[in-house]
Amino acid sequence: MRQPQSVKGLEELGRVRLSESFYLRDFLYSEIAAIHAIPNIPDDPDLAIAAGTALCQNLLEPLQARFGRISIRSSYRSCALNQFGNANKLNCSRNEANYAGHIWDRRDAAGHMGATACIIINRFVPYYERTGDWEAMAWWIHDHLPYHDMQFFPRYAAFNLQWREQPERRIYSYIPPRRGTLTKPGESNRNIDHSSAYAAMLAELGASQ
Repeated sequence: MRQPQSVKGLEELGRVRLSESFYLRDFLYSEIAAIHAIPNIPDDPDLAIAAGTALCQNLLEPLQARFGRISIRSSYRSCALNQFGNANKLNCSRNEANYAGHIWDRRDAAGHMGATACIIINRFVPYYERTGDWEAMAWWIHDHLPYHDMQFFPRYAAFNLQWREQPERRIYSYIPPRRGTLTKPGESNRNIDHSSAYAAMLAELGASQ
């Protein structure tokens, strides 16, 4: 599929269904694009669709099935958009670091396909705001889903959730006082039973193990 060059073409691209609940259009909105008039359109639509499909089917759909509606805070970025965001200090890392991350239509340096979405699990927000316990969701995902990387942020416990081929399974938080790495390759806490860490969350949210 070629990059669309017309409104009609972009409409058709946006209507591509990535999974039961999600369409490509859901992931293309960007405040940077809206304010600075930078098109947020994949250069390689086929790769973006393949990576986005894997993200949705392997991570977002199972999360939504278990915890209810997911809100997408931000997700796909074109190379031009991400480069502008990085150059202007708008919370975008350099392009090479975002390949197979927010930049879905580029493979990483190892040749792996991947995609990232920053999401909010709406049903989780009241529990998090009352307890501050973002780790409960992090460990549940770690134990149940084939993620590559998670990064948690203070507001609404929004987090970057990344799927990638050959996942490394890393969790990082920007939420004080536990700012830093929760787990990464080589850590002793990766392959133990974490169910006690999210039992209270599941009970409050009315979700099973």
